[in-house]
Amino acid sequence: MGSTNCRMALLLCLLAMFAPTLRADEPPAFQRTEDVIYGRKFGTALTMDVFKPAKPNGVGLIFVVSGGWYSDHAVINEGFMKPFLDRGYTVFAVVHGSQPKFNITEILGDMHRAVRYIRHHAAEYGVDPERLGIMGASAGGHLSLMQGTAGVAGDPNAKDEVDRESSRVAAVACFFPPTDFFNYGKPGEDALGRGILKGFRAPFDFEEMDNDTKRFVEITDEAKLQEIGKAISPVNQVSNDDPPTLIIHGDADELVPIQQAEIMVAALEKAGVEAKLVTKPGAGHGWPDLPKDLETLADWFDEHLQEK
Repeated sequence: MGSTNCRMALLLCLLAMFAPTLRADEPPAFQRTEDVIYGRKFGTALTMDVFKPAKPNGVGLIFVVSGGWYSDHAVINEGFMKPFLDRGYTVFAVVHGSQPKFNITEILGDMHRAVRYIRHHAAEYGVDPERLGIMGASAGGHLSLMQGTAGVAGDPNAKDEVDRESSRVAAVACFFPPTDFFNYGKPGEDALGRGILKGFRAPFDFEEMDNDTKRFVEITDEAKLQEIGKAISPVNQVSNDDPPTLIIHGDADELVPIQQAEIMVAALEKAGVEAKLVTKPGAGHGWPDLPKDLETLADWFDEHLQEK
């Protein structure tokens, strides 16, 4: 099986495990709007699906559709949304520019844009722009943590009104996320598309414009790669104004060692940020009854995003 097919299989497997089955004879208690365009790049539309519950509670949740930094509208599963829709959350399923075409730094730009778009259009969707949460698993968890730790204010002088909005979120909840690509499983372990993550090389193919040839060229300078790798590691972005963060992780995960969650939670707690790690004994990169843990995520958002 080719590497792209492996990545697609991983994403499908993850989302299938997350998704409770919707009964065919049960009419959906929500409205789904597909392919909402939240931005464009290189002439390509960036899209999300919006799930609005029958009885909205005024809170928006961003679901990062990503596995191995591969994203595809086709794998958005309504069953995943159900535990959140049942509690009144409006869910935004965001599809980012996918590897192997786009690398992680470019993907992070898509996520900033998505949050800004949702915040700018919050009134239209019936959500509070200051009560936005984000969630995902594996690469989606990594991107969720990056949004939680590295969300930034908008540019007040931007021509596009969307880009004037903040890309910060108010709460994070995720499953088994990579958090430090240079201390991956143990101190000094390099996983910047290497080692354990050597099968995911494309999202770490960083490029820069060569002014002489007017072409994008691969960055091979190790010092530059170290700088980029640290910048895309959530553990390095932690500050005392980060949102409350929940991580659920299996202690037998061989693809993303639980050490990644442990060091992230430790860094957040050291900064004075509320953080919690739920350990799943004997579980790997996903587990059969994982859908039950969606309720734990929903509880976290209830606690931190609902009006008291």
